[in-house]
Amino acid sequence: MKAIVTGAAGFIGSHMAERLMENGIEVIGIDNYSPYYDLSLKKLNELALLKKGIKVLDIDLRYNDLAEVITEEVDHIFHFAAQPGISSVCTFEDYHTNNVIGTQRILDAIESLNKKPYFVNIATSSIYGLEATLREDQAPFPASWYGVTKLAAEQLVLAYSRRNLLKGTSLRLYSVYGPRERPDKLYTRLIDCGLNDKHFPLYKGSEKHLRSFTYVQDIIDGIMSVIGKEEECNGEIFNLGTEEENSTAIGIETVETVLQKKIEIEEHPARPGDQNRTKANIDKARRILGYDPRTSLTEGIEAQVKWFKETF
Repeated sequence: MKAIVTGAAGFIGSHMAERLMENGIEVIGIDNYSPYYDLSLKKLNELALLKKGIKVLDIDLRYNDLAEVITEEVDHIFHFAAQPGISSVCTFEDYHTNNVIGTQRILDAIESLNKKPYFVNIATSSIYGLEATLREDQAPFPASWYGVTKLAAEQLVLAYSRRNLLKGTSLRLYSVYGPRERPDKLYTRLIDCGLNDKHFPLYKGSEKHLRSFTYVQDIIDGIMSVIGKEEECNGEIFNLGTEEENSTAIGIETVETVLQKKIEIEEHPARPGDQNRTKANIDKARRILGYDPRTSLTEGIEAQVKWFKETF
């Protein structure tokens, strides 16, 4: 078997590439090495993949020719590449071209083939909006450009599936954390502040936000479970995340406990579009995929702290 992983030098994509390889699947990585965050971190991920025999190709899905990489020899495409997060420095065009146009160009490349790879779209709970607690069949209300464009990308995938132009599924991920987490994300930032005596920038009111903080390997378990169940998943959406809710305040306390150190907080203005609550409803994923995330928040933070100390 052969699989393509887009966004392979990123946080979750790099873990997915490794897991596929560990399961005997040949992996082709794709990444455009966006400078959204420090490129040296992506290069560290790339190096880790190279050591395991996984090459990451420098390809921008929006502009580069995809015909040489997306071929009939490929069995699955796992599409992680995206303009992530809620950022005031990113324009709507950044989100639209990366999340919608990039996805559409992959789908067109697949459509042109006689033997078509199965497409696994990596979506997000941000699709649901400020309260991400819904089932997959309930109407979403995205409140950020990120959520809007990721919903549009997801619907593109499902539209191609409905028209029988390809087979694929979309997975909505919930608040993923763990080793290699981006530097702008909660736990990497907290760990950095705690270990290096920096003030943690806390957005006003966000300490009360509730999240389904989900350890990255639990997420990878869920994505991997699509393999072998492609027909059951075709045209379907699945939530992947833990059912356990924790507030940002609990997250901060957990990092402090693991580090055995108090983190100094610096309050910043609230971010528009930030979610108030995410709680993964995984009844469908549990029923069809056998999905059952088990990593506790403390266990996951301990693993992330270990990675941080070994890396920086």
